Amino acid sequence: MRLSIDSSKLPVPAGTCLKAFVVLVLALAMSGCSWFHKRDNVDTMPLPQLYAKAHTSLEHADYTAAIKDYQRLIARFPSGEYNEQAQLELAYAQYKDNKPDDALSTVNRFIKTFPANKHADYAYYLRGLINFDRTTGFMDRLSHNEEAQSRRDQAFNLQSFDDFAELSRRFPNSAYAADARQRMIYLRNVLAQYEINVAEFYLHNRVYIGAADRAQYVIEHYQQAPQTGDALAILTRSYLALGQKDQAEQARKVLALNYPNHPYLTDPKWPHEMAMWRRMVPFVRHH
Repeated sequence: MRLSIDSSKLPVPAGTCLKAFVVLVLALAMSGCSWFHKRDNVDTMPLPQLYAKAHTSLEHADYTAAIKDYQRLIARFPSGEYNEQAQLELAYAQYKDNKPDDALSTVNRFIKTFPANKHADYAYYLRGLINFDRTTGFMDRLSHNEEAQSRRDQAFNLQSFDDFAELSRRFPNSAYAADARQRMIYLRNVLAQYEINVAEFYLHNRVYIGAADRAQYVIEHYQQAPQTGDALAILTRSYLALGQKDQAEQARKVLALNYPNHPYLTDPKWPHEMAMWRRMVPFVRHH
């Protein structure tokens, strides 16, 4: 009969165990050296290579990695052309990484420190974008929901409008000026609609002086906005409610001359009072 032997159960010589242990230790040591070498390589990487590494991460939408590398570059090389470009791209990476406060701080520092940089126009444009997106919800951006925008806090919209206006004033021939102007038109309409929402709320709550003030503000500050006709109609109704018939008639004539198809001209109760349950929600547009 042939005897079979299970080699896994044979005793292992002590020398073999020692050799295996030494090999394991050497492998771990080499791995550790490789890791430290890699870390040292990043910390001592030449400036062009470090910038290229950060920029590649940015292009591949790895914003977290890009931010870290740009910050390392700026700390290691506090001056020079690479530093200026890194600060601008850092601001963009922070903006895309949904860190508006960090992005705004970075771009403001860039504008203050490098006002003559050849990309200064982009810095102003980026600042406008950062504020533009701070009050725009994700779904609003997808649906271009201007009405939803007009119910939000307008502080950042006002700041964004001023940022784009400054870009257009300082750099009228910039490649970003045309887009900035289009965004200003959008923001102007949103801001005007917000004022109309408030004016309507006051009107339906019989705060006629408040309604007239808001309507007058739209007429004076947002003359080219489509909401100007609504403002004239609300102003007319407010003057009538306050017993100022001459002013009301004057406002109505201006409305008829500039907006002959406005619904108020055939419906003196426009804008209609909202339903009771909607009156509990301030500044909701209801027409």
